[in-house]
Amino acid sequence: MDLAVKDIRRHLGKFVATIVGVSMLLAIVLVMNGIYRGNIADGVWLIENLRTDLWVVERGRGGPFNEPSRLPLDSFKSVAATPGVAQASPLVLYTAQRALGRGAEQQFTVIGYDVFGGLGGPGRLVEGRTIRAAHYEVVADRKLGLALNDRFVLSGDTYTVVGVSAGAVDASGNPLLWMSLADAQDVQFEQDPRAVDQSRAATLQRLSAAGYGDAQAERLLPLVSGAPAQINAVLVRLQPGADRAAVAQHLRDWLYVNVYTTDEERTLMLEGRLKRISGVLGLFRTLLVIVSIVIIALIVYVLTIEKIKSIATLKLIGAPNSVIVRLILEQSLALTLASFAGAWLLRNLIAPGFPRTLSFAASETAITFAVMLAGGVLASGMAIWHALRTPPQLALGG
Repeated sequence: MDLAVKDIRRHLGKFVATIVGVSMLLAIVLVMNGIYRGNIADGVWLIENLRTDLWVVERGRGGPFNEPSRLPLDSFKSVAATPGVAQASPLVLYTAQRALGRGAEQQFTVIGYDVFGGLGGPGRLVEGRTIRAAHYEVVADRKLGLALNDRFVLSGDTYTVVGVSAGAVDASGNPLLWMSLADAQDVQFEQDPRAVDQSRAATLQRLSAAGYGDAQAERLLPLVSGAPAQINAVLVRLQPGADRAAVAQHLRDWLYVNVYTTDEERTLMLEGRLKRISGVLGLFRTLLVIVSIVIIALIVYVLTIEKIKSIATLKLIGAPNSVIVRLILEQSLALTLASFAGAWLLRNLIAPGFPRTLSFAASETAITFAVMLAGGVLASGMAIWHALRTPPQLALGG
């Protein structure tokens, strides 16, 4: 007779309720694994998706992801003229918070690129096409709530969604919105008309105070008040066989810029923007695993205490210790295995509707399972120790 199975059948409702409770806790552990890996996947996805050999940003900056980077618009032409460079494309990248269409305000990242053959175009396109017009076409991620052929107003202009991506997000999990370079700059540098009027009046006043007449001040106004066009980075694709390190050093020396390879840009992201949040998520994940093992240990201990008189009776009738150890171990393993199976099912139900990207690695899930299984076995040790110390006379009320 298998005493563990017989005891589970006798208290089936309690055992199932315990499994459900532990499954919910273990599901949080598995989801936390997905959040941890998904956070890293989101953080480096855009860097890897842009498929460029070199990133050229402002001197002394770790941009364009970790901090702002500003370069003159025409700087990409100087980069393109560098020996070993096959293609250089301007890129505008910034985070905005606007209401698109009839929806509420939401945060998203705008990517402006040269739509006529330049680098930096949309990735993970699932519907429609890429941008072909110089103005008023966009590719939007599904998270923005926009569908193919939707039209919305942004900065006073009407845009049409010509393509839809899925899972294209920035390091913070915000959806991406691709636009032409000129449109992205218009949205980025848009100013309120009243603020423009106030700035114009203040500039005219300064020119007048400097001794310029009204007519001269009006002629000079466009020259002193207009902000030069800027970009955030230049994406570089090298010629076949070009020495990447030599080209990067040439750009640093002659154009006075910072240059990073894709691997270096990825490292900047992992060691900068993602480092703290990854550390926090990793800590919570470890704590949840420890708490889960402790809870399983306490549950197994309580289950053992509840049948301590039955164990004493077994010892009184001469049952060997191996029978008692097997009883406790089998219940502990059954609880752990059933709870993990339930947690895995819950994880699969939660993942599709989760607001952040969840990335699951089979090896990581296997390691978590092995840790929980080993923890379940070790957790039963306390209950086994207590059971083996139980005197047989306890069955007689002693």
